[in-house]
Amino acid sequence: MDFDKMFNAQLDALKDEGNYRIFAELERRCGDFPKAKSHDDDAPDEVTVWCSNDYLGMGQNPVVRERMKDVIDSCGTGAGGTRNISGTNHHHVELEAELADLHGKEDALLFTSGYVSNWAALSTLGSKLPDAVILSDSLNHASMIEGIRHSRARKVLWNHNDPEDLDRKLAALPANTPKIVAFESVYSMDGDICPMKEIVEVAEKHGAMTYLDEVHAVGLYGERGGGISEREGLADRITLIEGTLGKAYGCMGGYVSGSAALCDFIRSFASGFIFTTALPPAVAAAAKTSIAHLKRSQIERMQQRRQVARLRDRLDRYGIPHMDNPSHIIPVLIKDPVKCRMLADILMRDYGIYVQPINYPTVPKGTERLRFTPGPLHSDADIDHLVEALNVLWKQCAIAHAVA
Repeated sequence: MDFDKMFNAQLDALKDEGNYRIFAELERRCGDFPKAKSHDDDAPDEVTVWCSNDYLGMGQNPVVRERMKDVIDSCGTGAGGTRNISGTNHHHVELEAELADLHGKEDALLFTSGYVSNWAALSTLGSKLPDAVILSDSLNHASMIEGIRHSRARKVLWNHNDPEDLDRKLAALPANTPKIVAFESVYSMDGDICPMKEIVEVAEKHGAMTYLDEVHAVGLYGERGGGISEREGLADRITLIEGTLGKAYGCMGGYVSGSAALCDFIRSFASGFIFTTALPPAVAAAAKTSIAHLKRSQIERMQQRRQVARLRDRLDRYGIPHMDNPSHIIPVLIKDPVKCRMLADILMRDYGIYVQPINYPTVPKGTERLRFTPGPLHSDADIDHLVEALNVLWKQCAIAHAVA
């Protein structure tokens, strides 16, 4: 049997649909972000990155970098294995304490990524709580969907950001059924923010556990960067808060935070924690430094918000339609996968602007988009160059402008 032929047939179909993913080969330049060296033949040597999830540029922060280098010199590069086999490194313990403090929880538990923390925690909760039902927002991330699927628990979908539908779905379940309400604070593709207070109140009304994904909010919102739950004063009413160290904190890893019993439960039963190599100590130490910095500093958040507002204002002036939302994520809808890919390629080749097209299955067909994430290190000139390039392409490609 010719397996390569079978593989290529499906890959060709993906290309014909315009949904084949092409990775740009880039090299971030330390101290010069969002500029990056491009190794692609059909792109300028230097490009400006417009779609990074290093939202605050903390991956370039000199204090964070120095901390990572210092711990490499003192501990070496890797963790040496799982925390059970090789031992829990002191830097892991310190980072978990920093995270617990960030969310006002008793404890926290580290994972190798935000994807893994969602997958491991939800699969463990759903499989180990007898007869549990997980009520999942219809637009939850793939990592949450995979975790729920792996748990084999009953899943009930509720309409996106709709507390009334959640209330109906919860009311239809037996009162003594363990219920887990899983949702996100900031949804990364549309940039919308959940009605958190209403969701929490509905969950409390039915005695349900709340599972909140804050990966696109930690570091960015709240007085200390605790996310939307901190900003809204709701963190203490949420059972489990999940987050990442790989976005606003500029490092790598994921985590969950909650009661000591909850974290110990997941630590003891989650295969995604037990059987995987731990984060390198240097990464943990750098992440702790980044979190501690953003607990004190408002400078990065304020500058990011200024640049987000500036880009939205410039897009409005040129009539380039973008999704209206209250977050830092600016999706510009193209609504065609081939055209979306083409625009991204032209921006890279002719203007030195790197933005990855977002096509199906990441977003539904017909909602293809370019997703921009302006940060504090983007200059005003960067923003002006981007919008001028988009305006030229909008005219050349006959894409509809927004109605003023």
